[in-house]
Amino acid sequence: MNTDIEGSKGEVFRIRVENGKIAEFAEATQSTTPAYFQDKAPLSPPTFLTTSFFWEARVDGADMIKSLELNSAKAVHAEQEYQFFGCPPRGGDLLNCQTRVDKVFEKTNSKGKTLCFAELITDYKDLSGQLVAQSKMTIIEPQ
Repeated sequence: MNTDIEGSKGEVFRIRVENGKIAEFAEATQSTTPAYFQDKAPLSPPTFLTTSFFWEARVDGADMIKSLELNSAKAVHAEQEYQFFGCPPRGGDLLNCQTRVDKVFEKTNSKGKTLCFAELITDYKDLSGQLVAQSKMTIIEPQ
């Protein structure tokens, strides 16, 4: 893991919250919540913003996971949490997003092995710049 990138920010990338993708995500998670299947401006499920990985990968310099230079055979996605500052996004919303490497640190486990941790924060803002949501992801890579 590249521990020198703590505090680094990726390039801004944009997400278009699409009605059909909300419905597909809800179906994939076996949800029957009617608000996710409305024809006009459906509400997105709380974990829908996970799909931002697809959008982030399309913008050079936005994907901070790549910048961590992880060993994909060892690294694990340990945790993901979302915080909303109002209602979750709805179909038709456009969000400007940016990921930063908030913390990179090491811990030694009970067996004496070193584990590297990275905490990444992604901010999701509406077009006026208002923070709509924030995600925090923790990645662990044993050394």
